[in-house]
Amino acid sequence: MNPKRREALRLMAVIGLMASTGLISQAQAAEWNKAAFDGKNLDDVLKAMGGSSAEKSGDVSLNAPDIAENGAVVPVGVTTTLKATEIAIVVEKNPNALAAHFSLPAGAEPFVTTRVKMGQTSNVLALVKADGKWFVASKEVKVTLGGCGG
Repeated sequence: MNPKRREALRLMAVIGLMASTGLISQAQAAEWNKAAFDGKNLDDVLKAMGGSSAEKSGDVSLNAPDIAENGAVVPVGVTTTLKATEIAIVVEKNPNALAAHFSLPAGAEPFVTTRVKMGQTSNVLALVKADGKWFVASKEVKVTLGGCGG
């Protein structure tokens, strides 16, 4: 076996063990905004994230299906032409409105995609923070099989 390959495998194993025991994610967990994820509506979420309102913007694009056959796995993507520092996804009628929050490092492409859980038909909102202000785009997603206990 090649010594460089052996060293790379050993390093990958150590990183894997650190991730599985939570040593790597402790710094990330310290930045978790519990108040924002506990918010029950858009105003609560914005307040917890340091904003007061969000302005509608054509520079924010939300990609989500018109109809989600399974509310447990609804694909959602957000892109923007703004110089975004944060992107958040809010589902209005979920028990906890904030479904996802992403902090973007300088120079990162302002694009995220994930799957969210939806309990019922609801508006899905894409929030983008740029230049210290929040911008929003929304889309109604119809859910035929609930994902939040439904």
